[in-house]
Amino acid sequence: MPALLTYFVLLLVLILITGVTYFLQRFINSLPPVEANEEKVSVLQGVVYTFMVLTVIYILTTSYFFIAGTPWESHLMEWLNIVVRLMHITFGIAWIGASFYFVFLENALNRTDNIRDELAGNLWAVHGGGFYYLEKYKVAPKEIPRQLHWFKYEAYFTWLTGFSLLFVVYYFNANALLINKNLLDISPLTGILIGVGSFVVAWVIYHFLCRTSIIQKGIWFALLGVIFCTAFAWFYTQVFTGRAAYIHFGAMLGSLMVGNVFFIIIPAQKAMVKAAKQGVPVNAALGKHAGLRSLHNNYFTLPVLFVMVSNHFPTTFSNDYPWAVLVAISLGTAGIKHWLNLREKHVATTWVLPIAVLVLLAVAFVTAPQKTQTGTCQTEVSMQQVNQVVQARCFSCHSPKPTDDVFKVAPNGVMLDTPENIANLKDKIMQRVVITKTMPQNNKTNMTQEERDLIRCWIEQGE
Repeated sequence: MPALLTYFVLLLVLILITGVTYFLQRFINSLPPVEANEEKVSVLQGVVYTFMVLTVIYILTTSYFFIAGTPWESHLMEWLNIVVRLMHITFGIAWIGASFYFVFLENALNRTDNIRDELAGNLWAVHGGGFYYLEKYKVAPKEIPRQLHWFKYEAYFTWLTGFSLLFVVYYFNANALLINKNLLDISPLTGILIGVGSFVVAWVIYHFLCRTSIIQKGIWFALLGVIFCTAFAWFYTQVFTGRAAYIHFGAMLGSLMVGNVFFIIIPAQKAMVKAAKQGVPVNAALGKHAGLRSLHNNYFTLPVLFVMVSNHFPTTFSNDYPWAVLVAISLGTAGIKHWLNLREKHVATTWVLPIAVLVLLAVAFVTAPQKTQTGTCQTEVSMQQVNQVVQARCFSCHSPKPTDDVFKVAPNGVMLDTPENIANLKDKIMQRVVITKTMPQNNKTNMTQEERDLIRCWIEQGE
């Protein structure tokens, strides 16, 4: 009955949101196409999107509290993970794709041949069986067209879905995935407040640096950026688990990116459009600064993309110096983006790409597992011995019916309930249990080094 009641309430809410959205959209479409209505349409569109987001949040929150502590909880969390992650990836592709394209466009513009005085450049392109001709104005055209596309919702919804995913994966499971009490004994709420608060602090510092004259000195600003990122990477690894620290570093960069869009780029564009429509001189400095922040976002993209997939590669976040690995990979990937930007400008360079690749190869070398010393496995280890360790330390999560207080379904569907399953997954066990020591999660079941050595010896026997 509680489940039926929940679905009935959610159904009514969905009907409500659909109806309100439908009638609002009809009202927007009914407005006559005159310039005076453009701002009204923009506000109404924002109301529609805000209403939709708040309603979705309400549905998810209500659902969670209805079924918290029941067998449905883990099912809901898994589907939330799937849905929100898919939305995050989709919006992220749209945002990062637009960033890549417009930086390419800026770099590839023809700025010399047959360019009108009012233009900064143009570009001929062919794609999808059609030819395209694009022009960039130095400031603004003499007449602003009514149908002007704004690139902003891709950024907003990427951040909103990413922030939601942070809650679904880490904050709702803070005791298991966010906090390592062996590292820092804090409460889940404290950990969440530290995580969210760090994004605000990061933006304040970054925005302050961008308002100083040093932003015009590329190499010095980049050096400050490296110091800034290193400090936050180190801080996160001192507070959270390695995996959560990496995700928070990516979320911090993502917050800087969306902050640039919301607080700098879009307001500058609105001011320029308004000035052009009113026939007053347009402040070209606004566009220049907005373009610089957009370029910053472009360099953040590859480090953020690495962080998005890093949770699948414990070799990185389980290192003895995870913050150094994170910074090095971020530098390497940003270096590759710099090389691509230079290449699009047709600027010849022979050192950027080799150094970036060398940094990434150095990380791979440094994080490689040490060779096992010979003679440490004195006796043959049986499957029965290994199975006893697995049943004692891993079975509470990786079983058909987990008894763990957080994981009610085997994580990633990995089950170690039979000797056959253990043998089939020995490569993953070697990586997660022996080499990176990231399993059990935060060593929740207190697996000893002797038990890890026993599993290693069994795997190295090759049986």
